[in-house]
Amino acid sequence: MLAKVFSAAVQGVDGLEVEIEVNSASGLMAIVIVGLPDTAVRESRDRVTTAVSNSLLHWPKGRTTINLAPADVRKEGPSFDLPIAIGLVGACEDTPLPDLSQYCIVGELALDGAVRPVKGALPIAMAARRQGRRVLLLPAANAPEAALIEGLTVYGMRTLGETVQFLRGEISLEPATHNARALLQKAAEQCLGEDFSDVRGQLQAKRAIEVAVSGGHNLLMLGPPGSGKSMLAKRIPSLMPPMQLEEAIETTKIHSTCGLLVGKQPAFVATRPFRAPHHSISDAGLLGGSANPTPGEVSLAHNGVLFLDELPEFKRPTLEVLRQPLEDGCVTISRAAGSLTFPAEFVLVAALNPCPCGFYGDRKRRCRCSLVQVQRYRQRISGPLLDRIDLHLEVPAVTYNEMSRAEPGESSASIRVRVLKARALQTVRLGGSGRCNGRMRPREIRQHCALGSHSAALLQSAVQSLNLSARAYDRILKVARTIADLEEAAQIEAPHLQEAISYRSLDREIWK
Repeated sequence: MLAKVFSAAVQGVDGLEVEIEVNSASGLMAIVIVGLPDTAVRESRDRVTTAVSNSLLHWPKGRTTINLAPADVRKEGPSFDLPIAIGLVGACEDTPLPDLSQYCIVGELALDGAVRPVKGALPIAMAARRQGRRVLLLPAANAPEAALIEGLTVYGMRTLGETVQFLRGEISLEPATHNARALLQKAAEQCLGEDFSDVRGQLQAKRAIEVAVSGGHNLLMLGPPGSGKSMLAKRIPSLMPPMQLEEAIETTKIHSTCGLLVGKQPAFVATRPFRAPHHSISDAGLLGGSANPTPGEVSLAHNGVLFLDELPEFKRPTLEVLRQPLEDGCVTISRAAGSLTFPAEFVLVAALNPCPCGFYGDRKRRCRCSLVQVQRYRQRISGPLLDRIDLHLEVPAVTYNEMSRAEPGESSASIRVRVLKARALQTVRLGGSGRCNGRMRPREIRQHCALGSHSAALLQSAVQSLNLSARAYDRILKVARTIADLEEAAQIEAPHLQEAISYRSLDREIWK
């Protein structure tokens, strides 16, 4: 007797439908799983048969063959336990099941028949809808996450016995619901916790951060220990525009693939992500990879902020892998089995000290480092990587008078108003694509960043004196365009260009 059950697997950050065929025949009792199963899938044979028995259900006692199609794709993880169990029950002549062609079923099974949560519920739900399945059965803990997808009825299963009874029509269940738009509205209205009003002084740093967020520009902060670099970075998401529904679903899909939403309520990323990996992170941890490529920190920061504190402490080869995502907004990982592309549209915020002890150039505290040590420390960051960072900002130590002021600084809400106005201008200018000035293409730079004769002469002088690259030239124009947008100016004027040039401090001789 043959039974067919449709399930799904996660490949990269996307779902892939898997058809599970269970055929029972006469012969010695054996269960054979084919279709490129990994160790976890092969071990499901013992988990599934024990769960079926403990659920007081029957499964074929002869030779049973389980095929996972397509057979040329590696099947990984325990998410096929529940559909395999349903297939075994359906292939038994004693307990037939109705037609399951409209169902997609995923879930891990415990030995007592309980259904445990799995990773990647959201991409699995998207794959089920794409393949025309109308109903998705998955663990109850994953149901709210999968219910984000419209046009698909989602039911949360608690046990194998409950799943079989539901498929037979013996019990009825309430479908899961998830109001994503309400969560986004609530996230946009509520206080984001970290606010710029907590920061004393650092007016120049606040201005540079406002420019960076307004145009989606990458930012590097250079300053002594305790000057507030990390404090400023943690408050950057509070200035960013609220997440749109498409952005939130795409970001949630990445976090779901990595299993970061299992057990969380709500299972939805409604605010801009802020990722701050430790400097000991590996290349695969930052970019993504391993034998079965999974997203790294650059993809988990998609539509948000990636903060790299103590930048020179990261291994240089690890930092160099950032070049592609900073330019392309995506990551392509190639392995023997094929290539996968992960989204990686983020704002890079990096912080570093001027030298190993942190006090090079400080007027009050003496630096203990030799010039050779300073040079070796700074050379850990390559020129090509610095070229890809739009704003270089020097963050000086805060004075006592600034720290002791009673009145708070400007709040994130008031700065955010200016950011939203500048973003709205960019949306109109770039054709409603949602891109910022930081993502302008060369043709768009020539079209929207035209300079007058005086401004062109000013930029020419800066390029020659600082020996700037062509990439740095383009980034100065992008930043100048953002500064003009903040002032609602139609053209880039000399003051806008001067401020943009001032944010290239690490291109000066002092750093080389």
